[in-house]
Amino acid sequence: MQQSVGIQNSTTPAGLAPVGVPGHGSARPGVAAALIEATKPRITRLVTITAGVGFAMAGITRTWQVDDLIVRGLACIAGTALSAAGANAINQWMERDRDALMMRTCGRPLPTQRVSPGNVLIAGLLLGLAGVGLLAILCGVVPALLALACIAVYVLAYTPLKPVTPWATHVGTIPGALPPLIGWTAASAAGGLAALREPGGWSLFVLMTVWQMPHFLAIAWMYRDDYARGGYRVLPVLPDGENRTARSIAVWSVLLAAATLGPAWAMWGTVGVPYVVIAGASSVMMLWLAQRLVRERTRITARKLFFASIVQLPALLLALVADGLWRIAVR
Repeated sequence: MQQSVGIQNSTTPAGLAPVGVPGHGSARPGVAAALIEATKPRITRLVTITAGVGFAMAGITRTWQVDDLIVRGLACIAGTALSAAGANAINQWMERDRDALMMRTCGRPLPTQRVSPGNVLIAGLLLGLAGVGLLAILCGVVPALLALACIAVYVLAYTPLKPVTPWATHVGTIPGALPPLIGWTAASAAGGLAALREPGGWSLFVLMTVWQMPHFLAIAWMYRDDYARGGYRVLPVLPDGENRTARSIAVWSVLLAAATLGPAWAMWGTVGVPYVVIAGASSVMMLWLAQRLVRERTRITARKLFFASIVQLPALLLALVADGLWRIAVR
């Protein structure tokens, strides 16, 4: 998942002293706590949930041996979480100097020197290796390769591109959208590459891809001065950035309305009208806020759209799983 993070100065700017810096009245937390923080637990949790939804939606229509379901399900969750945590830690290691320049990231473990860069890098590599290995052994080669692709795109493409081009935002949607496919291929009865030919998994991939764009552009709007300070080429910091960002959010919100209905089309029968109603209502909310942003172009409106996107995604994911489970229960 995309996240604003990590130039030339590894010290925190004056006036931006973060909590936990020696000399600012806060105790230094332990190295273990700092390493956990470096994995971006909230993002790791969201990525893991989306993988779990992919697993549930693929596995809901097949017959399981209880022990196989438990082993595969736990391995999918743990493997995805470890892979995401590793990628996030490597990302923080790569962007530590830029993080120190930005108000919203200068309190992270590396800018505040609560843990050494080497420890974060080693932890990231080990976590990523453990996650991919666990998926390969217990879930299959395809889920493992998808997790490896998440790490590679996040670390080798998205992170280096962020100071170069606003297209990095689009690239960054890929590692945020692949986890549902990890879960789907881990649970699908088709197995292997055949699982990648099933439309259900790809409908979740498209939904996650499109949802990230208005969500992240709203964040970039709210914190554009901070992104500029860190040297990031997000759309709002470019010439005519506000107009371009508002138009882009409006377009992506229209596409999101279509993408929310994709799982119903791809998995009709597993999900149905209840999910469609929730998807439609959430899309109307996002479209209304997007058109308000186009008209008003204020930080307050961008913030409202950002929080609406935070409400929308879990509502959609919960509706998918609940609708599917209910239909299985009443058959």
